[in-house]
Amino acid sequence: MKVIKILLSSLIFFWLISSALHLWAAEQTKPSSVTMILTGDSIITRRLSVYVESEFLKLIELVRSADVAFTNLEVLFHDYEPYPMHESGGTYLRAEPVLAKELVWAGFDMVSRANNHAGDFGVLGMELTTKYVEQAGLVHAGVGRSLAEAREARFLETAKARIALISCASTFPDHVRASKSRDDIPPRPGLNPLRFITTYVVTTEQMDYLRGLMQQWGLILPKDSDQLIFLRQRFVKGEIPEIRTSLHPDDLAEITAVIRNASGLADLTIVSVHSHEQGKDRFLPAAFLVDFAHAAIEAGADVVVNHGPHILKGIEIYKGKPIFYSLGNFIFQNETPLRLPQENYESYRLGEDKHVADFNEARYSSDRRGFPSQPEYWESVVACLKWQGKDLQEVKLVPISLGFGKPRWIRGRPVLADPILSRQIIEGLKKLSQPFGVMIEFKEKENAGYIVLPSK
Repeated sequence: MKVIKILLSSLIFFWLISSALHLWAAEQTKPSSVTMILTGDSIITRRLSVYVESEFLKLIELVRSADVAFTNLEVLFHDYEPYPMHESGGTYLRAEPVLAKELVWAGFDMVSRANNHAGDFGVLGMELTTKYVEQAGLVHAGVGRSLAEAREARFLETAKARIALISCASTFPDHVRASKSRDDIPPRPGLNPLRFITTYVVTTEQMDYLRGLMQQWGLILPKDSDQLIFLRQRFVKGEIPEIRTSLHPDDLAEITAVIRNASGLADLTIVSVHSHEQGKDRFLPAAFLVDFAHAAIEAGADVVVNHGPHILKGIEIYKGKPIFYSLGNFIFQNETPLRLPQENYESYRLGEDKHVADFNEARYSSDRRGFPSQPEYWESVVACLKWQGKDLQEVKLVPISLGFGKPRWIRGRPVLADPILSRQIIEGLKKLSQPFGVMIEFKEKENAGYIVLPSK
């Protein structure tokens, strides 16, 4: 009897050990849970780390708490060594190199750099920005010494997951587009372009009018009366006037190839697009952007995040993956650069005795027009994602305010929005997302919105 008890005890002991090992092995193979923060444009020209308001520090802690935090870097870091190019992406944007470390202080790990300001100060401006971004410890993508380098994915190593980032832009001055090399000529440094083709559809009456203008000006008329190239734009005849956009096939093929490669080398892949183009109104994405976002996910992207128009646009869940058609602004300090080149002043007929504050007054007519006059440029969300492996578990949308109506040396820095504004922001985003079949619920206790994810 004693022997039987010993045998039973031994069997129970070995069963417990085996079960524990089995549970441990299952836990080791279970996909990691990863949290991700996504934000829109960051135009930083002033320090962040000096401020101590409660709603600002809570937001910073939110960013820091994520396993990976991303923003679009829409400014260059240098000490005015490079000269401004003859064309910029708007205002020539530059900040002190030390401000790259402020983004790290705020909790960011990854930045996209393909945008319309990447070439404001030429190749040297891009190279110096690369230097300071890397010294700060930020993973960056979207610009390079060649098209291949600008296109390639960059990777963030974390304890829980390896994250890939691909960055491209559809809005940019053409001189900043990176190129390929030939045996007899080196490549052009620049950004990763996502080009598109625009076709203007006009009625028969409108086409006849355009052809009449060309005839009066002595221009050669095409034999095909159903289409023509006028002022370097393609017009075709149709029943209803509209603007059609389609992706450049080479850019689409090359970028999706990079996405496929990255998705085979990382746990999660982020694709970032900087696009100012719009659909039928400024709150709708252009058709080519929707097509690209879908193609990116089909190629292996886990999330597509767009930015550029500085306002919120709708959200789509495509094949279980989120597409943010614009996350608006996160940091919008575009009114406080230290200096501006002569071209910016000339555009408003400002003389040598005028400076940055005068430029702002002229550009925005003392805050009566442009960005300072419209609250939608100063209200946004931070997207907080939770993943279990590649499965999207949660999308939380945290509303933020950038200080609409405050003085220009104060506004532009984000804080958590108050309860009333939070509800307004989420309700607005809810309407913008409904055409994509996405439902958003506002949770009053959290002052945040949650996407109702499809059941699996």
